[in-house]
This record gives sequence, structure tokens and C-alpha cells, in this order.
Amino acid sequence: MHKHTSINRQILLASRPTGKPTSDNFKLVESPVPTPGEGQVLLETQFLSLDPYMRGRMSDAPSYAAPVKIGEVMVGGTVSKVTLSKNSKFKTGDLVLSYAGWQDYALSDGKDLTPLGAIAHPSLALGVLGMPGFTAYMGLLDIGEPKAGETVVVGAATGAVGSVVGQIGKIKGCRVVGIAGSAEKCRFAVEELGFDSCLSHHDEKLADALREACPKGIDVYFENVGGKVFDAVLPLLNAKARIPVCGLIAQYNRTSLPPGPDRMGLLMGTILSKRLRMQGFIISQDYGHRFQEFQQPMQQWLREGKIKFREDIVEGLEKAPQAFMGLLEGENFGKLVVKF
Repeated sequence: MHKHTSINRQILLASRPTGKPTSDNFKLVESPVPTPGEGQVLLETQFLSLDPYMRGRMSDAPSYAAPVKIGEVMVGGTVSKVTLSKNSKFKTGDLVLSYAGWQDYALSDGKDLTPLGAIAHPSLALGVLGMPGFTAYMGLLDIGEPKAGETVVVGAATGAVGSVVGQIGKIKGCRVVGIAGSAEKCRFAVEELGFDSCLSHHDEKLADALREACPKGIDVYFENVGGKVFDAVLPLLNAKARIPVCGLIAQYNRTSLPPGPDRMGLLMGTILSKRLRMQGFIISQDYGHRFQEFQQPMQQWLREGKIKFREDIVEGLEKAPQAFMGLLEGENFGKLVVKF
């Protein structure tokens, strides 16, 4: 079903998930296209970014950002086209980075819009040149502080963030070991992205395989998955290792703590004996003011072919819920984007 110029299709949060989201948690509705008032623009969505953080917004547990309310449009970064402007800063046809969410049309007063200019590949503003790329860059370089010759490990190695972390690690002269969810993803990480090694997290002997892949231990572990990957990493961390904590996708759908021994004592003991530095960060809140610092080198690396990217593009707003549920299970291959 394609969009209609007088109807605004919207996907609302219908109910809060318990564990894994299901299609019942989402509701597709049709509303009239809104009319911009003075100072406003009407935006038409071209691309919608789907990202793991959205699972947290579906929940009303306390977090770093307010949850989506029941009956509200699901949130998300978008590339949008200005189709009607009553704001002197924008003209019809302008492409902008916006936060229109899961819908065909949205209004904005322009304050939250970033003009994209004549960008050859607009969806990259949601991936390698946008929030995920920025997350990888700042988390790795500002918190991880990798030095040439060190070993960097990153999970979800072919995803929007992990793929950039690994490639920046290589640019900085590190040994880079990725962890991903399939043999095909691991091949891609090594052959296309230039990782030194990549392991499947489905490998029963992940801890042994990781030990072999990191003969000099691990100096930087970019944490974006949690779960059993962190269990395998912990004993291999070198003294003064850095652990930027960006996400924990392995536990986003959990409703209770996993069974098994309490490993908190082991973690705290290792933090002390190895003098580890673990630091969580939220890219928009901690680094928003430093976006220019990332943009220039990243654009240059892309131009020079030092950073490659892969997108997983899904066609049509109505496919967003299914694609998002798949994202949380690792079914995507590359940066997940919905094309309208």
C-alpha cells in the first residue's frame, strides 16, 4: 500500500510489550494530512531509521528519555522532504534530517530539522553519517581511546554501529575482532569491512574462539550487545581496558534476570583488579554539541573508501513493525532503514 497525498498513515504504539514486541503492540491508522501554520513546514517522510533504542521507548520503565505514550506515533529519525513551507528558512523540496517518527507526514517548526543539502545518498544521514556513525565514533574514540597495536572487540559487528566501530579501529591501527550472528555476517566483516577476525555468537565455544582471536587480550570492548558476548570478553580484558557501554540488545526483551550464578561479584572484582573503565553514554545527550567534529572525518573516510557501509532497506511503512521485531533478533544485515 503506497502513500496517498491526502491521507497520513501512522503507526502508533497500541500496547506495551512484555518481552519481545509483537504485531499487537503496533497499530496502523489513517489520519488527515496536517496543515502547517505560520512558521511551520509539512514534511513528507522519505526514509525512517529503525534502531534498537526504540525498544526502550516502548517500555514505561525509567530511562534516559520519556517513553512513547499509548496511542502516540512511534518515534524515530527520518529523512523527510519539505512539501509545504510557511517558514522562511525552508523551501518546498528541501531534504532534511528530522524526527517525524513512523508516519508519512509530520509538521515541524524547523527547530529540530537539519538541512541535508544535495546529498547523493540521503539514507546515510540515518546511518554512517548520522546517529549510529556518530555513536560509533564518539564511543570508540572519546571513551575507548584506542591506540595503535591494541585489540578492539565489538559485537553486532555488521550492524549500523558495530561496523563503523571496527573500521575506525582499523584506521587507528588496532587489531579488530568482531562478533556477529551468522557465518555470512562474519565473512562480510572480514572480507568487506577489513576486520582481522569475526566470530559467531551462536558458537558454543565462543569464549575459547575469542581467546584464540585475541592472543594479546582485549584493550577496548565496545559494548553494544551484553549477554553471553560480555561473559566471553570479561576474562580476556587487559589491565586498564576501556569499555564504552552503548547498548545491551541481548537483554532488551528480557522480563527477568537470566538464570545462573550471580556474576556481579566477578564483574566488580575484575573492574578492581584490572582497573577497568566502564562508561555508559547516550550520544544525543553527551555529544550532541560535537557533531561537526565527527562529520568532517567521516565524510572524508567515506570518500576515500576507508569506511564502507551496508544498508538493509525495507520498502513501505506497513513493514516497519515486522522489520523492527526482526532487528531485535538480529535478522537485519546492515543498517535497517524503511523506504517510503
